Amino acid sequence: MPNSYDALEGGSYPDMLSSSASSPAPDPAPEPDPASAPAPASAPAPVVPQPSKMAKPFGYGYPTLQPGYQNATAPLISGVQPSNPVYSGFQQYPQQYPGVNQLSSSIGGLSLQSSPQPESLRPVNLTQERNILPMTPVWAPVPNLNADLKKLNCSPDSFRCTLTNIPQTQALLNKAKLPLGLLLHPFRDLTQLPVITSNTIVRCRSCRTYINPFVSFIDQRRWKCNLCYRVNDVPEEFMYNPLTRSYGEPHKRPEVQNSTVEFIASSDYMLRPPQPAVYLFVLDVSHNAVEAGYLTILCQSLLENLDKLPGDSRTRIGFMTFDSTIHFYNLQEGLSQPQMLIVSDIDDVFLPTPDSLLVNLYESKELIKDLLNALPNMFTNTRETHSALGPALQAAFKLMSPTGGRVSVFQTQLPSLGAGLLQSREDPNQRSSTKVVQHLGPATDFYKKLALDCSGQQTAVDLFLLSSQYSDLASLACMSKYSAGCIYYYPSFHYTHNPSQAEKLQKDLKRYLTRKIGFEAVMRIRCTKGLSMHTFHGNFFVRSTDLLSLANINPDAGFAVQLSIEESLTDTSLVCFQTALLYTSSKGERRIRVHTLCLPVVSSLADVYAGVDVQAAICLLANMAVDRSVSSSLSDARDALVNAVVDSLSAYGSTVSNLQHSALMAPSSLKLFPLYVLALLKQKAFRTGTSTRLDDRVYAMCQIKSQPLVHLMKMIHPNLYRIDRLTDEGAVHVNDRIVPQPPLQKLSAEKLTREGAFLMDCGSVFYIWVGKGCDNNFIEDVLGYTNFASIPQKMTHLPELDTLSSERARSFITWLRDSRPLSPILHIVKDESPAKAEFFQHLIEDRTEAAFSYYEFLLHVQQQICK
Repeated sequence: MPNSYDALEGGSYPDMLSSSASSPAPDPAPEPDPASAPAPASAPAPVVPQPSKMAKPFGYGYPTLQPGYQNATAPLISGVQPSNPVYSGFQQYPQQYPGVNQLSSSIGGLSLQSSPQPESLRPVNLTQERNILPMTPVWAPVPNLNADLKKLNCSPDSFRCTLTNIPQTQALLNKAKLPLGLLLHPFRDLTQLPVITSNTIVRCRSCRTYINPFVSFIDQRRWKCNLCYRVNDVPEEFMYNPLTRSYGEPHKRPEVQNSTVEFIASSDYMLRPPQPAVYLFVLDVSHNAVEAGYLTILCQSLLENLDKLPGDSRTRIGFMTFDSTIHFYNLQEGLSQPQMLIVSDIDDVFLPTPDSLLVNLYESKELIKDLLNALPNMFTNTRETHSALGPALQAAFKLMSPTGGRVSVFQTQLPSLGAGLLQSREDPNQRSSTKVVQHLGPATDFYKKLALDCSGQQTAVDLFLLSSQYSDLASLACMSKYSAGCIYYYPSFHYTHNPSQAEKLQKDLKRYLTRKIGFEAVMRIRCTKGLSMHTFHGNFFVRSTDLLSLANINPDAGFAVQLSIEESLTDTSLVCFQTALLYTSSKGERRIRVHTLCLPVVSSLADVYAGVDVQAAICLLANMAVDRSVSSSLSDARDALVNAVVDSLSAYGSTVSNLQHSALMAPSSLKLFPLYVLALLKQKAFRTGTSTRLDDRVYAMCQIKSQPLVHLMKMIHPNLYRIDRLTDEGAVHVNDRIVPQPPLQKLSAEKLTREGAFLMDCGSVFYIWVGKGCDNNFIEDVLGYTNFASIPQKMTHLPELDTLSSERARSFITWLRDSRPLSPILHIVKDESPAKAEFFQHLIEDRTEAAFSYYEFLLHVQQQICK
């Protein structure tokens, strides 16, 4: 039985060092069991010296990361020949097996130089094209592959690369001055997923890549790995295709026909029997918490969703509450009512009855319901103002360690007692400072250390911070960051004074409690020989160079990884990336979800620019800028973002000889790059000169590091639509509903007419701005009021009216809502109301006291280039 996750999922290249391409690699040496010895977070990664002559790679200014995220560069491999010998067996199966080797000849014809110039390379004069934003949403570019490979490739929603044409060498990448990396959304909800139950999961014997659509079959009995080029035998069982019930067609099996598959894993992929789903709720019940009133919403939501919690007959659940002491609840089946046990020694926390605090959900259901009905009123008259969060977390760790699972922490203030206590570090006078923003990093390593302990015991900690004043999210967030948890933040939360936050909590909880969950997971990303990964972004712990430890995985978690080109890719015309996520489902099945992405390799700078995925690039840069803000300073991160635009456009300008030098030019693929970077500079995470609460800023940074691209883009650059004149022109049909498709508007006040109404989609919040002269028909038919004056200030819902305009507006908003996991809240903002500042701050093309307009930003970039 393997005794470490590394041996389990199978190591990557470092284990191949001693093997040649034809002899099997020795099994990786087992590591110490991670459960008993979590790797020290502070061990520095070995630094690979860079030859001094090399051009500095893109983003070189980003200093090394905190040790928790650090990564050693994988050693280079010698002795593996990536040559493409033609096997005699190939001739017999020319049509059936279009191997990667043959595709290279057909792909040669796709070189961009010989064909007419693609749209992505059309030069755009940025200073003259005033309306740069397209009217329809920006889609991910489709990699320039032949039709067969395009059909097989991984969906960009799961896996995309900042460059869809991979440069042949690091020197070419450095010349292009563009970031190279991957953005992943590995566990997202899928409507179709081929699930494969098979006794043998076919993998490369050298690099442990899972067989996928981009391998080549040399003949019926041998396949060649698309990552390390090793030739492997096809196992007997793989010869039979369960779908067609035929024998002798291994290339038609589902694993080779789909780039996203899920395997049901055998006991070889387990360190222990699969764990049950275990859920522990740790609740702040201090005076502050009771006053905010979140317990009513949480308990109500749990009562409604108790039967929908993912799990099986073994599911266990437990509750702890805390103020200056810690309260446990004995819910052992057979008791007539829940028993509260108080531990007041917070300096030496112990579990009063270790066996009856986490109970079987079905055996103790009535007691659990009794507790949930009683909790909201149990502490109503409390005088306790203190919060012993640290000791409560230590107790939670002890309680969860035997099994692992999920801890959900609800906190409403700064922890003030015991281990992990924090002081206020925010100076409100510095909120709109243009100089230095301090305290973006943690004040103590208590929460990080605790998270690493939890991660070692397969426990993730999720944080719900519902605060009315500064709570040092920069320190508290560590409990989730390093344990693969997630963070929810509700500033100024109050269940009656702030009904929209209360509604948001309710909607978030419904999704949170019922969405899919994976336990005791690890994720590994592999790539074609010659490429290497060096920095990961997301909530996890890096267990070895390329193995991410995820105590929990959820469908809303996104990840990113930076890449470099260690060895020239001259011998191949295609590269592939594969991510494998090994997890235990809530039903106790061990599963492996595998995504494989294939991209062409190019040798000219023009081809590199032609394949830029500008949204993926901006999301990777945002992740890098967060790290830079914490490790260096916010102003350094802002400079690096501006330089990313200056450097890439300058590099592009120098490749195109016939351009007028007075203009600021970009290839069409990069035309939105300056706009998106300006949007980032005005985002809460990075803005200066505009009053921004420290916790708000830190939360925006946490979201950048953990949101999938599609949600992150709406946070960075919201979508604006005019909605007082919706028509069925160009509408789409969804489940018997007709959904209007209004054009996108640029984020500028010049687009807002007083006679109209506009919807802004910021991802987790919608605004409808209603102009003063808006047509009364719209106000009556959609908002349900007679005229502008009678619309109330705090309106958060559209009434269901029996009018065509109401039908259209609600249909459009419902369609936008359905495309995301968290249900956004809606604010209806009247022109000239105080709330409009919140709406106007998202109009990023306009200038503010503290920031450039889009046009001024272009001129600034141009000046920097001409320097």
